[in-house]
Amino acid sequence: MSDTHPSTTTISISTGTLRGAEHGGILRFLGIPFAAPPFGDLRFARPAPPASWEGERDATAFGPTAPQDPYSAALGELLDSVEIPGEDILTANVWTPADVIGMGMGLPVMVWFHGGALERGTPALDAYDGTTFARDGVVFVSIAYRLGSEGFSVLEGAPLNLGLQDAAAGLEWVHREIAAFGGDPDRITIVGESAGGAIVAGLLMRSDSRALVRGAIIQSGPLEAVAPEKAGRVTHQLAQRLRIPATRDAFAAVTPRALLDARAAQSAGSTPLSGAPGFAFALDPESLPVSPDVGLGRLTLPVVIGTNTDEYRLWLPPEALAKIGRMQVFMARAALRIPRATVAAYRRDLPGATRAEILGQMVTDRLLRAPAIRAAETRPGRTYVYEFAWRSPVRELGAAHAMEIGFVFHRGRTPDALRMAGPDAPKVLADRMHDDWIRFIETQDAGWPPFDESRTVRRYDTETRDVPLPRAHALDALMR
Repeated sequence: MSDTHPSTTTISISTGTLRGAEHGGILRFLGIPFAAPPFGDLRFARPAPPASWEGERDATAFGPTAPQDPYSAALGELLDSVEIPGEDILTANVWTPADVIGMGMGLPVMVWFHGGALERGTPALDAYDGTTFARDGVVFVSIAYRLGSEGFSVLEGAPLNLGLQDAAAGLEWVHREIAAFGGDPDRITIVGESAGGAIVAGLLMRSDSRALVRGAIIQSGPLEAVAPEKAGRVTHQLAQRLRIPATRDAFAAVTPRALLDARAAQSAGSTPLSGAPGFAFALDPESLPVSPDVGLGRLTLPVVIGTNTDEYRLWLPPEALAKIGRMQVFMARAALRIPRATVAAYRRDLPGATRAEILGQMVTDRLLRAPAIRAAETRPGRTYVYEFAWRSPVRELGAAHAMEIGFVFHRGRTPDALRMAGPDAPKVLADRMHDDWIRFIETQDAGWPPFDESRTVRRYDTETRDVPLPRAHALDALMR
C-alpha cells in the first residue's frame, strides 16, 4: 500500500481496541488518550485515568492540541504551529515497526516531549514524526501535556506543575501499555528539547517516574525550578489583569481563550531580555521535590545533555541584536549579576563578537549551558555532553535554539527543517546525530567518552569531533 492509501491494523490495550495505519512498514497509532480531558470538573486538577471505549477507536489522526496561541512575528515565520480543536488533549502517539506487533521482540522505546517555553507546541508537528526512529528499530512515543495557564499556573486550591504531572501520567501509560506496540517497558529512554528537555529533567526528579526509565536525553533544556512565589508571578499578574483572585475556582470560571488573550496582552512588547515573566516549574514536595539543576548531580542513570552554540539567535534575530546598546548590556549584566571580569573572559573566547552577541551568549549560557555543565561535572552516573555547532545560513541563525531537531529526527526535507536550516543542510550530520541517539536509546552508551576531568564534548558540525569543552574559560568565569 502507498502512503496515500495506507492499510489499517488493530491492537488492544487496557482501555480498548485501537485502529492504526501502516505507512511503508511503520505502524502509527495517534491520539490515544492516556488521561481524561482536563476540562470541566477536571480543569486545574491532577490528570485522571482515561475512560475505556467499546469497539474500535480510530487512531489514525492526532488528538486535539492544548490551548495555545501560535508564535508571532519572526518566530512565527520559523516555528510552525498546529491547532486541532477539542478537549481530549492528553494523548500519546506511537510509531512502531509493523513486523514486531505480537512477536514479543521488546524493542527499545523513546518517549519524546516537545518544546515551546511551556506554553506552545504539540506532538502533531511534522518535525516530530517518529517514522525514522521506528524504521531503525525503536518504538517512538510522543506525549502531549497541558501548557501555559492550564498547565503551569500557581493557584490557591490547585496542584502545582500540572503539565509535568501530565507528562508523568503519560510516561506511566507508556510503561503500562507499550508491550502491545512491540516495545520493552524496561528499556524506556525519555527525550525532550527546550521545555521538553525541562520536562525530561523534571521527571528524573520524581522517584515514581525515574523508576520507569533507563536513560534520558536533554536537548537545550532549562534545569531550574523555583519557589512557588517566583513561579507564580505570571499567574498573579494575569489575575490582576483579569481582576480575579489567583484561585482555582476563579481561574476555572475563565475560558481557556480568555486566559490566552490575557496572556497575550500581558506579554505584548516583551523581549527575551525584559518584559513579562514566563511560565516555570515550581518546587513542590509532591510533583517536583528538587530543582533539576541540583538533583541531576545526584543521579546514576546515564544521561546525554547538550546545547547549541548560538541558542540566543532564535530569540534575538539580527535586527534585535542591532538595537542592543551599551545601556541595555549594562542593565542586563547587572540584573544577571555578571561581573566585568566575566565579560572580559567572553571577549577572549569570542574574538570578533559584538557587544550584543556577547550578551546573548552570556544570557543563554547562564540559562542553559552552565547548568548542564555543572550537572555533568557532579553526576556519579555516566554523562555524555554535546554541543551542536553547525551554522545555518538562514537569517543568520547559526547554531540557534531548536536547530538540531531536524538532524536528530533525520527529517531535513520537512517544511519545519527547511525553514530553519535551508535546503543544503549536511546529511552526514543528520546521519551522525540520529545514529548516536539510536545507539544511546539501545545501549545507554552514546558512542563518545563520558564527561569527566578531561571535559570531553562531542561537537556536532559538518565534521563532528570529540573536543575539550568549547569556550571553557568564559564558561568557568560565568560559573564562579
